[in-house]
Order: sequence, then structure tokens, then C-alpha cells
Amino acid sequence: MELRNSDFIKLANIIKAKYGLNLTEKKYLVESRLTNYVLDCGFDDFGEYFETVYADHTGIEMTNIISRLTTNYTYFMRESEHFRHFTEVFLPDAEKRISDGDLRIWSAGCSYGNEPYNFAMCLYEYFGSRIDSWDSRILATDISFNALRMAKQGIFTEQALQELPDDWERKYFNRHVNGTYQVKDEIRSNVVFKYHNLMEPISFKKKFDLIVCRNVMIYFDEPTKEDLVDRFYDATEPGGYLYIGHAEAAPKNMRYEFIQPAILRKPMKEDGSDE
Repeated sequence: MELRNSDFIKLANIIKAKYGLNLTEKKYLVESRLTNYVLDCGFDDFGEYFETVYADHTGIEMTNIISRLTTNYTYFMRESEHFRHFTEVFLPDAEKRISDGDLRIWSAGCSYGNEPYNFAMCLYEYFGSRIDSWDSRILATDISFNALRMAKQGIFTEQALQELPDDWERKYFNRHVNGTYQVKDEIRSNVVFKYHNLMEPISFKKKFDLIVCRNVMIYFDEPTKEDLVDRFYDATEPGGYLYIGHAEAAPKNMRYEFIQPAILRKPMKEDGSDE
């Protein structure tokens, strides 16, 4: 099936406006990743299928498209420097600053859940028996209902676990007879999965001590990225951090402080000082 330019342009404009994804140079990707799915749905051409998508006011079919266009490639301990910083810098600092035990962490664009589960494991490693004195539940969001459904199950292949410390497989997973591994209940209960579109307002009740948004903004153009990082800043507690992907460049015009590659911090005071 051939994707007509007019159909592609209309779809790209809608996805850019609603989800921030820039598909301008990705016509072939759209065509190759959707062809079999469109045929399996019983349609003879893209135009007919897209009209059905646009008429679906639930938005579910559009998120099915998004799921197929974005690469949900992830594994445990991906970009391990973040987990080192989290354990050695962020958590000791947060333990000093946070007096009420309410630790707020958001995994934005969580895909299949590897990332938030990985940070939850780090929390258990750091706090040990003290974990019960903290509200350390991690908010994990994505625009893909399919990814969220799979993330809640917490089932992964052996290959996805290869970069974890040797004893973490035993401590944090149950091995199934089919060779897959499921995250143990205590870790799964520490992660709350929800649908959220990053192009929509960030309206959570409290600000976050850490926002993790890694390898999501590679799909955004610079103005969209600048706007999102600006909204992340407003949703971050003073002294809190933003982790982005190492392949992503931080926006030039941002209020976060640059700490090191892929790690940004909001100053304790608006004048940029920590005093």
C-alpha cells in the first residue's frame, strides 16, 4: 500500500499538534510500520483507515498509531550514569531536604516500565528497612495504552535483565516456567502507571523532586522541546532534578542548571543560587 502525500501531511500535522511528534521527514517510517496493521484491520488504503481514526473520539486508535511509530526500546540499567547519580547524589540530598518523607518521582514516557521499576529497585537498595518511612511511589506515564498495559504486568525477558547486578534478579523478580521474569509485588506496588500526554498541561497536585524523561524528546522539534522543559521546570521542586537522555541536547534557553550531561537541576532559589 502506498501512503499518499496528502494523507501523510494531514496525519503528520495532527500528530504534531496533539502529541508533539515531528514526522516531517518520516513518511517511509509511517508507511512501513503501519501497512500490515492497516491491512489487518480490514482496510484497503491508508486514507480510508485514517478517516476512521479521525472519527474515533475516544482517541484510542490514534494512540495505537503512536505506539507503532515510536520505538519502545528499553532495558534495565539503560544509561547507567543516571542510576549512579540517583543513588549517590540525588537520594542522599533528598533525604536531607525532605522532612515529611514524601518523595516525588515521575517517569515521563515510561514505555514498558523498565525505567520506573529500575528506579524503584534503587530506592529499596538505598533505603533498605527505612523504605517504610517514606512515601516513595513513582508515577509512571505514557501515551501508549498498550505499553502501559504491559508495564503493569511487569513481565520481561531474560535479555532485558542482563545489565542488572547479579543478585537483583533473585531479589526483585520471580522467574516463570516459560523463562520470563516478573517484577515482584513489592516493587510493582511502588509504581503507579497512568496515561498522560506530554503535550497536555502538567496538572499534578504536587511538584516533583525528580522528573525522568529520557529518549522521548528525540521525537520533538526544538520549540516543542523548549516548551516541555519549561513546563517540567514549573513542575519541579526547588533543588529537584530532571534526567534526560544522553542522546538528547538540553534546550539552549532553559531555567534548569546544567549539572552534567543529561542531568539538570532547578536551583533552590529563583535567583539561581542554592543559598
